[in-house]
Amino acid sequence: MQKIPYEKPVINRINAGVPDKFGMKSRIQPITQIDDVTVRDLVQQYGSPLYVLSEKTIRNTYKKAVDAFKTRYPKVQFAWSYKTNYLNAVCQVFHQEGSWAEVVSGFEYEKAIANGVPGEKIIFNGPDKTRKDLTVAIDNGSLIHIDHLDEFYEIASIVKNSDKKAKVAIRINLDAGIYPQWFRFGFNFENGEAWNAINKIMQTPGFELQGLHTHIGTYIISPQAYGIATTKLAQLTVRIHHKYNHHIQYIDMGGGFASKNTLKGAYLPGTDTCPGFDDYAEHITEALHNSDIPYDHMPTLFLETGRALIDDAGFLLGSVIANKRLPDGRKALIIDIGINLLFTSFWYEHNIVPAQHTQLDMENTTIYGPLCMNIDIIREAINFPVMEKGEHVVINRIGAYNMTQWLQFINYRPKVVMIDTKGNTHIVREEETSETMNQLDRVPEHLKSVNNDH
Repeated sequence: MQKIPYEKPVINRINAGVPDKFGMKSRIQPITQIDDVTVRDLVQQYGSPLYVLSEKTIRNTYKKAVDAFKTRYPKVQFAWSYKTNYLNAVCQVFHQEGSWAEVVSGFEYEKAIANGVPGEKIIFNGPDKTRKDLTVAIDNGSLIHIDHLDEFYEIASIVKNSDKKAKVAIRINLDAGIYPQWFRFGFNFENGEAWNAINKIMQTPGFELQGLHTHIGTYIISPQAYGIATTKLAQLTVRIHHKYNHHIQYIDMGGGFASKNTLKGAYLPGTDTCPGFDDYAEHITEALHNSDIPYDHMPTLFLETGRALIDDAGFLLGSVIANKRLPDGRKALIIDIGINLLFTSFWYEHNIVPAQHTQLDMENTTIYGPLCMNIDIIREAINFPVMEKGEHVVINRIGAYNMTQWLQFINYRPKVVMIDTKGNTHIVREEETSETMNQLDRVPEHLKSVNNDH
C-alpha cells in the first residue's frame, strides 16, 4: 500500500459570504427599480445620496399588521410611533389608515397636533414631560402614560385646581423572560411598585385610570415574551377590578416588533429568523382570551409598533466615490452614504446592492462612507462586485429611525422623496443648504469683523 504523500496545511482567510448548497457563493441581485421607478431616474432628478419612501409599502404593511390582530381580537387600535419616523408625510399616511399618534416628547406632541390628530387620539409616553406638556395634554384629553412618581405628583398638582381629570395609564416594566430586561422606564411589576402606583392613582382625586402600558424592549424576536407580558397586565386588570370595581379600558403592549433587518453578529439573516405579525398577534391575543378578565369588559388592545411597519418602505440611494486597495489586500469601496445618514448601521448588517447589473465576479469588500472618521463603515465585510466611480447603490429596509436619528455632520442632509401609490414622486423633505444651516446661528457683534491682515 503506497503511503499518501504529506501535504502542508494551508490556512485561508475567512471572507464574507456563505456558500450555497452547491458550493457557489450567492450572487447579489441588484435593485434597479422602486415601485416601478428606476433608481437611475430618481438619482438624476433628485441627487445622490437620496432617501426614498414607498407609500404603497407603508399602506400594505399596515394593513397586514391590523389584519393579523383584528382577525384574532375585535378591539384593536394602532398608534403610530412618531420617534420611529416623524416626517409629516409618513405620519399622515398612517393617520389616513386609522392609526392614532404615540409621542414621547413635547416636540412630537406638537407635531401630532399640527398633523391634525385630535388630542384624545394621542398617547403621551416618555419620562420627560414638562408641566406645560402635561397641562396641554390634560386640556386636550390625551392619554398620559405615567413613567415615575414625580410625574404623578406633577399631574396631581395640575388637576387639583382644574375642573378636568387627567386620563392616565402607567407604564410597567416586567420580566417577560428576555434578556436584557428593560427596567429603566415605568414601574416594576414583580416588586409591587406598579401596584403601589395604581393605588395612589385610584385614591387621588382628579385622575382617571384608563389603561396599563408596557414596552418590553426593542427588536424582540420572541413572540412568547409578549404573551407573558400580556398575561401579567391582565392579572393587574383583574386585581384592579376586584379591589376598586373599576374596569380598565385598554391594555397597551407598546412596540418592539422586529423588522427583517439582520443584527450584527447574527448567524442567519433577519428575513429567516424574524417573526411575522401573525406570530406576535397569536401570543398577545391568546393571553387576553385566556385571562380572567370578564368577557363583557375586555379591554381595547393598543399597539405602538414602529420599526416593523416602516422599515421595509425605506430606501437609501447612493453613488460610488472611489475604489481603494487596503494594505492587507482587501478591496475597499467608498460611497456617498455615511453613518450620519444611516445611523442604524451601528447595529444592523444592512443589505446593500448595486442599482444596475454588474459583472458576476465578487470580492471581499469593506464599504466606507464619505466622512472623515475611521468609524464611518457601512459594511465591514461583504462579497461585492466591482463597481465604477459614479455607479449607484441601494440600501433597503432603512425606513425606521434613520430619518429621526440622522446627524447633521460634515455634509448636508439630502432630500427625502416619497413614491405614491400611483408611481408619482414627491419631495417630502427638502435637502439642507447653507441658508437652512445658518438660520439658527447668531454671531455677537464683536465677532462679525475679521482682520484679514493676520
